[in-house]
Amino acid sequence: MAVTSANRKTVLPAVDYARRKRYLSATFVICFVLLAIGITLYVVNQGFERMGEMRTRATYELKDESSHIRAAGEDLVLHSVHEADKNHTVGYSAIEIESLLSKEEWLEVDSMVLIPEGAFSMGTDLERADVQNRPQHTVKLPAFWIDKYPVTNAQYAKFVVATSHRPPLNWKKGKIPQGEMLRPVTMVSWYDATAYAKWAGKRLPSEAEWEKSGRGTDGRRWPWGNKMEPERLNTYYNVGSTTNVNAYLNGVSPYGIMDMAGNVNEWTADDFAPYPGSDAPSDLFKGKVVRATNKKEVDVVPTGGSYKVLRGGSWKGDPFSSAVFHRNFAFANYASDFFGFRCASNLEVKDKKG
Repeated sequence: MAVTSANRKTVLPAVDYARRKRYLSATFVICFVLLAIGITLYVVNQGFERMGEMRTRATYELKDESSHIRAAGEDLVLHSVHEADKNHTVGYSAIEIESLLSKEEWLEVDSMVLIPEGAFSMGTDLERADVQNRPQHTVKLPAFWIDKYPVTNAQYAKFVVATSHRPPLNWKKGKIPQGEMLRPVTMVSWYDATAYAKWAGKRLPSEAEWEKSGRGTDGRRWPWGNKMEPERLNTYYNVGSTTNVNAYLNGVSPYGIMDMAGNVNEWTADDFAPYPGSDAPSDLFKGKVVRATNKKEVDVVPTGGSYKVLRGGSWKGDPFSSAVFHRNFAFANYASDFFGFRCASNLEVKDKKG
């Protein structure tokens, strides 16, 4: 019987059979590795997108931002715990509040200074200054009152007790850290600062009012003059934390205002906007956030919102950012361990109160 080609079986030599078997095994391994890499990339991508969403939302809806704080540079978990616990703090009684400071200390930290009406030089023409600080221009202001000191933890505690407002993020169980009664309150948003000012019968100063109070009318760079003198202020980690608001008596401004350089950046009432005649890029003044992308990168995305101006430099910052003309900025719902504030008042309002 003849054997046709259709019925004939090809028998591979042993060497070729072993080679094909190795190729098949290698192909299987490569496919498995590629599948594993694909799954891993998918998981990583999903996790990255989730982290971006978490950072963007920061445990609350954006429409509710005025009732929440977002800690600049702080752990989201810490923030989340604080938000969840804000209605269950122990805090102080009214009697305990009064005993935080002596009568003399209460009178001193509550004192305000009258700034006379008139013109002053705002901003700078220094080439090395940040572009948002230029150009120097003349601003005329009516007389106003401004707090001699930044608002202290003790003062803010009075507000918290009186209004049941959320305590700052760094207080434990609604109480001030030990030994920090006379330090400026921190971890407060612009909304918190505004609420305090309203409760106190005051307001936040405009940045023009803040700057005039700090530098006077002769265009000086720091409250004491044109030379950086580190012993006159708390800046650039020379202490490592905030200090009492009366610690740097030799850093006083021409009007007798304390802590106008260093210690904490202070919220002002104003949105961050260019000065008249500014050559700063318009994009600088538009609110932006960092968000994750699908490419495992980050983009700077416009928010449609604006920043609020902070003044004064801080215990963490570059000493030259403590110049009285320097403008810092942040979103109104941000808070930090180097953000604080002081209050101001119109002349006629203060006079009515006596």
